[in-house]
Amino acid sequence: PIAKVAAKIALGYTLDEIKNAITGKTYASFEPTLDYCVVKMPRLPFDKFITAKRTLTTQMKATGEVMSICTNFEGALMKAIRSLEQHVDCLRSYDFSALSAEDLKERLKKVDDQRIWVIAEALRKGLDYETIHEITMVDEWFIDKIAVLVEMEEKLEKGPLTPELLREAKRLEFPDNVISRLSGMPEEQIKNLRLENGITAAYKMVDTCAAEFEASTPYYYSVYGGENEAEESRSGQLRSDGTVCPKKVLVLGSGPIRIGQGIEFDYCSVHATWAFSKAGYETVIINNNPETVSTDFDIADKLYFEPLTPEDVENVVNIEHPDGAVVQFGGQTAIKLTESLMKMGVPILGTSAENVDAAEDRELFDKILEECEIPRPSGGTVYTAEEAKAVANRLGYPVLVRPSYVLGGQGMQIAISDADIEEFMAIINRIAQDHPILVDKYLQGKEMEVDAVCDGTDILIPGLMEHVERAGVHSGDSISVYPAQTVSESVKKTIAEYTRRLAKSLHVIGLINIQFIVVGEEVYVIEVNPRSSRTVPYISKVTGIPIVDLAAAVITGKKIRDLGYEPGLQPESEYVAVKMPVFSFEKIRGAEISLGPEMKSTGECLGVAKTFNEALYKAFLGAGIDLPKHKQMIITVKDADKGEAIEIARRFEKLGYIIYATRSTAAALNEAGVKARKVNKINQESPTVMDLILGHRIDLVIDTPTQGRDKSRDGFLIRRTAIETGVNCLTSLDTARALVGSLETKMRSGQMTLVDIAQLDREKAQEHAE
Repeated sequence: PIAKVAAKIALGYTLDEIKNAITGKTYASFEPTLDYCVVKMPRLPFDKFITAKRTLTTQMKATGEVMSICTNFEGALMKAIRSLEQHVDCLRSYDFSALSAEDLKERLKKVDDQRIWVIAEALRKGLDYETIHEITMVDEWFIDKIAVLVEMEEKLEKGPLTPELLREAKRLEFPDNVISRLSGMPEEQIKNLRLENGITAAYKMVDTCAAEFEASTPYYYSVYGGENEAEESRSGQLRSDGTVCPKKVLVLGSGPIRIGQGIEFDYCSVHATWAFSKAGYETVIINNNPETVSTDFDIADKLYFEPLTPEDVENVVNIEHPDGAVVQFGGQTAIKLTESLMKMGVPILGTSAENVDAAEDRELFDKILEECEIPRPSGGTVYTAEEAKAVANRLGYPVLVRPSYVLGGQGMQIAISDADIEEFMAIINRIAQDHPILVDKYLQGKEMEVDAVCDGTDILIPGLMEHVERAGVHSGDSISVYPAQTVSESVKKTIAEYTRRLAKSLHVIGLINIQFIVVGEEVYVIEVNPRSSRTVPYISKVTGIPIVDLAAAVITGKKIRDLGYEPGLQPESEYVAVKMPVFSFEKIRGAEISLGPEMKSTGECLGVAKTFNEALYKAFLGAGIDLPKHKQMIITVKDADKGEAIEIARRFEKLGYIIYATRSTAAALNEAGVKARKVNKINQESPTVMDLILGHRIDLVIDTPTQGRDKSRDGFLIRRTAIETGVNCLTSLDTARALVGSLETKMRSGQMTLVDIAQLDREKAQEHAE
């Protein structure tokens, strides 16, 4: 723990006075001895930004990373690849077989996230180490290790698959599904062959001293071959140290940080682990992300640093024999392992797998909504573009198109025509879909969100969150406000009642997240997730209600009333809390920055104050939007937005802003009495919009897109140029309205009220204790 050691050194300790927390015997001055190899691999967001340049440069683009440990580099690399959760599991996952040797030489010059796979194909085509090294400057040691994996692929293809060959393939960490694809032997048969020949995973302990001293912190990685250092045990059994093994719970982590599944889920995993430990359970975590708190060696009773795949998880299960697994805290990564865990005979603690499926299965869920008398936007399930077009035309455009069982709005789009449907279906179906694609009528209303805890009978709702941006912008990219500011009491009561009905019908034990659309006084359900969500840390902190701890408690059999809480919607806080998304568009060249139903933000910040506008102002500052500098702005909006843009522009004008606008927007503003200076489009005579942005005199660009996916259009180029020159760019008028509202308060850093969120939590805890 480098930070811990550094902190002690800062306090005046010397290295020979600081104990090694892993061994408990050696000191920090003791030089580490490592008998393993570690590979750290970046998780890049090109699955979200399909138009972005994949080139890797000195500008960081990764949103997260994975780490793997093995006794050899080849095995560690194979583990890291399948840990990425990007539909890759070996060195053939990206197919470059159609390229000739000469084409591959050219492709090797491109420095991108697929380069390892290109090197592997170059080796298959007979390029020598020296040639590959001269083009890529990758050390020949690494090229040789990739060649070892390529040779094993060829051996598995040629066959026959003998126990000896299988043993060597497993030593290099080839998973059973890859061996099956290469050898043609069914996966189940490969597994049986392994077990018959004693080819099973053993676990080594990370101890910093190559087993010279006994480690006191069980922190394991798997190997094939070698002695097993993890003791196999079941609850109730006597262990080698003479203690009785308590009940065990397996907590599945959320894997690498990516857009849509970030550190919020690690917050849930860690708090759940602590809560289970407090309840007397032995806790076992499986995760592969070195950035997280859950992979600290002192969080759980046992930590397995492993890929989150069915085979790797089953290997841990065979050693630990947990009494149950919790999947509701690890995001979609953990949820996707539910079926596999059930096949292994591991009970799912909390909400059952059948009820998780019922929330995603269109027919089952529609039936539940009908029974609960809850409306939802009409829609249908499809598999092909033709079916999607038929449903879209029946519903009437615009429609929302999305795959099921995804997080972060992956692949989700708003379609306004048959051509859009064809384009979106082609993008979605680039990856084989195990589940149907959903097509829903798109309703333009106010979006609301709820996180709640249910014990199977009663439900506790900490608070209602309102999104500033209207429906159509992904909830993770919306500004979220607690308590809800603009909906009526009757709407709040309806949302609380619908939440209660749904949680009860789905037999939720633990957490549930529901998203609603409010149109007037009508409330529609758009999505239900019987698991933790990315807003759980936010709502827990701003209400002072530890909902992950409560969820873990109800999973162990406690009732909400037993925990000292009155069920239902809790009283609102007297403070306003605003959660603001943070984006990294400037780092990813060529990415479209306009907001839509697919999530794009890479982080968030929080503003807390007595009033909405002050909290909003703090949140904007936290997100790096610091206005004004020059008090000059550009407005260019599509025709449908001009009416709303006039009101926003008028408010900016009153704040003293000089407004520039493109021809049609300027005409609309001037006609409405807002003074706007006309500026030409990109290919017209100077001064153009680009001239103004590149002149570094503009504070803000408001640009609502027409066809954001077309990179040659003015709007796309304006938005990209603004971001790349450090100019704030907003693509939603709701965000622009919120920004001008916060600026109208004329807040300055010295005038802002300081709020101690820890004090709010203490006050809440005191109220609860009373």
